[in-house]
Formats: sequence, C-alpha cells, structure tokens
Amino acid sequence: MMTTQRCYYEVLCVVRTASPEELKKAYKKLALKYHPDRNPDDEEAINLFKEASEAFEVLSDADKRARYDRLGHAGVRGAAGGGAGFQDVNDIFGAFGDLFEGFGFQFGSGGGGSRGGRRSGGAARGESLQTKVRIDLTEAFNGCTRELRISRHEACDTCHGSGCKPGTSPIKCSTCGGHGQVIQSQGFFKFQTTCPACRGRGTVVKNSCPSCNGQGRLLKEVIRNVSIPAGMDSGMQMCLRGEGEAGLNGGPRGDLFVDVDVRKHPLFQREGQDLMYRLPITFAQAALGAEIEIPTLKGPETLKIKPGTQPGEVNRLRGQGMPDPRGGNGRTGDLLVEIQVEISRNLSGEQEDLLRKLADLDHKDVMPHSKSFFEKVKQFFSGQDETEE
Repeated sequence: MMTTQRCYYEVLCVVRTASPEELKKAYKKLALKYHPDRNPDDEEAINLFKEASEAFEVLSDADKRARYDRLGHAGVRGAAGGGAGFQDVNDIFGAFGDLFEGFGFQFGSGGGGSRGGRRSGGAARGESLQTKVRIDLTEAFNGCTRELRISRHEACDTCHGSGCKPGTSPIKCSTCGGHGQVIQSQGFFKFQTTCPACRGRGTVVKNSCPSCNGQGRLLKEVIRNVSIPAGMDSGMQMCLRGEGEAGLNGGPRGDLFVDVDVRKHPLFQREGQDLMYRLPITFAQAALGAEIEIPTLKGPETLKIKPGTQPGEVNRLRGQGMPDPRGGNGRTGDLLVEIQVEISRNLSGEQEDLLRKLADLDHKDVMPHSKSFFEKVKQFFSGQDETEE
C-alpha cells in the first residue's frame, strides 16, 4: 500500500507552537490508543503506533524539530540523529518505555515485542529501501504512474528464507541459549551485548542452503509500478509498505521510500500549491487594455488586461494552480500571472513619430531624434548644414 508521509504535527494532532509537555501528552494519548497489547494482530494500529513514535522522536528533540520546521521530512531523513523511522516496536519501548510506567503495559522484551522487528526463532524485519522518481510538472499536476526497478533481497526459493539446507532446521544457539544476547563482565560492571555466535538471532544454521549459502536471501531486481498522486512536489516522499528488503529467517519485509523530484517547467514557476507565470505585453496593451490567450496546465485561458495596467501587477486565476496531494477537500492553488511590459528596441519611423507626439502631449522630455546614416548622406549632398542637428 502506498501512503504519503504525513506532517509530524498532524500525526500528533498538535499545533506547530506546541510545548514539549503538550507534545508528550499528545504522544502518550496516541501511543496508549494504538499500543500493540490493546490491538492484537492489528497491523494498521501497529503502523500508527510507529508513526506517532517517529513524530514524537523528532519533535521532542529541539535540534531535530528546528531542522524539521525549516526543511520538512527531508531535513531529518538520512542525517545523523535524524528521524528514527522505527521498524521494531521493541525499539520504541526501549526509547520511550519510561513514559508509560504505571499504565499496566509491559515494555521492552515483553508485551508486544513478538510483533516487532525480531521475532521468535530469530526472524527479523527487513530493512527499508529508498529510491527517487523524477516527473514533469504536468505529470505532477495530473498525477501519473511510474515503473520502478529495484535491487533488493528476496527470500530464497530453495530454503524459503530459513537459510537451512532443505530437510533441516536451525538449531538453538549454544552460546546464548537462544536468547540472542549474552552478559559480559568487565571489572565490577556487567553489560548485555548481541551474541557473537548467532548475531542476535538465537539460532544458528548447521547445514547451509546451497542456493543462498545460509543467508536465506538472494539479491534480485524487481519491477514495481507506483502511482504518484496529483499535487506532489519536490522533496515530498511516499512510502510503499512491505516493498523493502526481505526479512531474515522469514521475517516481514521492510518498506520502500520513494522521494519525488519535479523538473522545472519552462513557463511556470511553482510556489507551494500556486503557480507563477510571467506574461510579456506591449506598452499599448498595458495602456489600453487587451484580451490575451495564456497557457495553463488545464489548457488555454483568456486573460483580460485592464487599461492602465502597471509592470509587475499580478492577476490571480483561482483554482488554476496545483491540487493538494492529500486529496479530499484540500485546497487547489492559484495561477499568478505577473505582467511584464516589454519595450521594443526597434521602432519603425511611424511608431517613433507617434510616441514623440505622445511625449509632447504628456509634456515629457525625451531624447532628440537621431538621423539615420542615409538621412545624413542625403543631407551632405544637399549641402545642408550638419550643425542643424
């Protein structure tokens, strides 16, 4: 399923000026509502739980929140200390479990843990992938479909992702007893680390699959069609759930994030959901008014230029801009037509005479008439005094 990544403030149902306490209160409310223990086997609730946790992880950090306010999702994606993009609910419990003490839920390796990234038997959710798609402004206006070619790991057809030779099964790791973690001592301190023998899986493959050498996955190229909703802009991102890397040991797939890049248009400049078009007109059209056919992304439209229109004036054509990518009853932008009065560099003699008469009527000083080369030659042979000029 494809979704457009929502605004973090919208996810938490708070305003952009919300205080840290208001953010914490809003997150607690949503996290308790969508907690896996309250919604067993409800994948939608788990996804909403992860989404709210990711939003809180960014907005509760002053530096990340500042980057997000300036640059949106692009400001916290992929950078050090950026948005967590939690895949495993156990990661959420580890990060924010202390916020829910006393609410009757088990956090950490307990309640809901088996529904997260690492599951019983060493199964783990696959990693998410990221790609980019480039479209034209017209395609962004109407919406379009793009074919994506993705290199990703697929579950091995021979062992079905287990990594074991057909007819065999993984065995419990003897180093960690199947827990995936070991306790190590250093002086007076003890700390828990990932088991070096099974790398946290809790199981080891004794007889490896000959097709994938025990990895359980093989790298393949797959083709997927993605529908890009109308109104998307550069920097926006879509998420294709379950189209990322295959999980280890039969675990679920990660997600595929698709970054959208819209090419610049030769006529229209985009400003959010509005479009800007600069219309060149003549001095006469600006002074006397005119009806001019202009292009829009929906087709030609007739624009009425009022008499006395000044350079830089803007005419607004409502509803001729970009649609809201969220759909529904979202606002459609406008087309802003900026008037640019062009002054001719090559006037005919008649045009120059008329403009000089206009300047006389307006009592405006203008440059004196400049004789052409042929006028000067004619004057020379006629014997007229050149100083008259």
